[in-house]
Amino acid sequence: MSTGKHAKTPTNSGAGTRLTGAEIMWATLEGEGVSVVFGYPGGAILPAYDALRKFPIRHVLVRHEQGAAHAADGYARASGKVGVAIATSGPGATNLVTGIATAMLDSVPMVCITGQVSSKVLGTDAFQEVDITGITLPVTKHNYVVTRAEDVAKTIREAFLVARSGRPGPVLVDITKDAQQGLAEFDFAAAAPKPHRPHPMLKTESASILQAADLIRSAKKPVILAGHGIMQSSACQQVLTFAERMRIPVASTLLGLGAFPASHPLSLGMMGMHGEAWVNHAIQQADLLIACGMRFDDRVTGTLATYAPNAKKIHIEVDPAEINKNVKVDVALIGDLKEALEALLPHLPPKSTKHESAWLKEIESSKGEVAVRDIKNLPDSGHLYAAHVIHDLWRATEGKAIVVTDVGQHQMWEAQYYKHNEPRTLITSGGLGTMGFALPAAIGAKIACPDKEVWVVAGDGGFQMTAAELSTAAQEELDLNIAVVNNGYLGMVRQWQEFFYEKNYQSSPLRSPDFVKLAEAHGIRGTAVRKRPEVLPAVKEARGHKGPFVINFLVEKEDSVYPMIPAGSALHEMIRRPNRNPLVETADDK
Repeated sequence: MSTGKHAKTPTNSGAGTRLTGAEIMWATLEGEGVSVVFGYPGGAILPAYDALRKFPIRHVLVRHEQGAAHAADGYARASGKVGVAIATSGPGATNLVTGIATAMLDSVPMVCITGQVSSKVLGTDAFQEVDITGITLPVTKHNYVVTRAEDVAKTIREAFLVARSGRPGPVLVDITKDAQQGLAEFDFAAAAPKPHRPHPMLKTESASILQAADLIRSAKKPVILAGHGIMQSSACQQVLTFAERMRIPVASTLLGLGAFPASHPLSLGMMGMHGEAWVNHAIQQADLLIACGMRFDDRVTGTLATYAPNAKKIHIEVDPAEINKNVKVDVALIGDLKEALEALLPHLPPKSTKHESAWLKEIESSKGEVAVRDIKNLPDSGHLYAAHVIHDLWRATEGKAIVVTDVGQHQMWEAQYYKHNEPRTLITSGGLGTMGFALPAAIGAKIACPDKEVWVVAGDGGFQMTAAELSTAAQEELDLNIAVVNNGYLGMVRQWQEFFYEKNYQSSPLRSPDFVKLAEAHGIRGTAVRKRPEVLPAVKEARGHKGPFVINFLVEKEDSVYPMIPAGSALHEMIRRPNRNPLVETADDK
């Protein structure tokens, strides 16, 4: 973190203040409320790094630019603010691309600033020159090239507006080296962007609002589909009020977990490919679906031809491009979810709570496997299962930690066995499914929320992709706990090979280093766990330790996630948990 501060800051500078483009960059970020950035220096961005010492902005040095993008992403998801990543030109910029795409598919507000070669040599294949705006055009909400110092402030300010307005997303600003070195007048207020014309917000008297209210009042088997947009819109309370008032059960997408309390009687759990069987059956039997801030992606719907065939559909969504893109809907409420619900609620008189509806009783009777998820002690058959690890972690943290997962089997087990009651407590890569996401994203989340307990839950495959960021966690002295669910395979790949490729485990067995020794090499404490009774003591040790801590959980190698919907199958056509699975054995609720 820089210790000095420029004599002129955005709050006291006005027209006539001359700064370099690099100084303008930091002054504008400070004016936008940025206090931390994640980055990696290099030649084309060095003028900016040289100017950083004059500004009170914390710079977190990652070990790979992909880690910077994921850390900025995790920071944004945990805080609700815009995350910022910095990189140089060429390979520095291209290393950001996976992290930018991850944020794009999950609608995360992020601004990435890259250095670029001097404008005089643009287009000459100069050293470390790539057309990063051309490369990232499909995976950014918008991007810019800045070649003049006088354009730096207004471009960055507009980038922040674009990143956080409407449906959030990542924006890239590519600044040439000479634009960073040149001088220009800086006036933060004068650089304010013109407000973008929003999509028309629905009003209380709107015909669509009245039509939606009509459908809701007359529905016998309604289900609310809770997506990531609930948190992005800060509409958790409105969704809770809506569900309670109308006695409507709530199914969650993966990214929607935590938007509606998991412990609430109306919460059904996660839907989709690895969602709970009773949730998917409820959706298939519903006569009305109310989609709140979700986009009907393929992992949620199964094959579209058989998706919720008897249901009318209401879609509340800020992005008009998502309406009727995958699933044809009967009523579209286009606009901010919170505002749409506040317009809708006055038209919905509360349903009586004197008697539970037949619909809720029907769903409750179908929860044959729910005891496996909810019992306090999963049975111990002598083998350590990933479900044991996640369930015991949930017990130890009382469900209050921020959990940042990687991608694979452990991600689905976390969604099934860790109950999230608060928004922004599950951070995971949903749309892109980016292995290597968890550790750097958790670094960002911990820096965003230093007073909250943060856990990484990663597989042995994804963890190795960004394990170098252990040194970042150590250097920043973060109190970050890391659980590696180590089954010696690329677990989800192995599961697909078992189910659909005649158990041809080609290239899925995985040799890993000793993760405890690897942690120690980074100056981090760690321990290994092989048996169920060792789980809680190890978690307790990690929670009591100040600083990063790695636990290597050596779990059953050939375990699978159930239920599972095969690709191309209907939502209700699930591969169910076999009876031989020890996690289905009867256990007392102790």
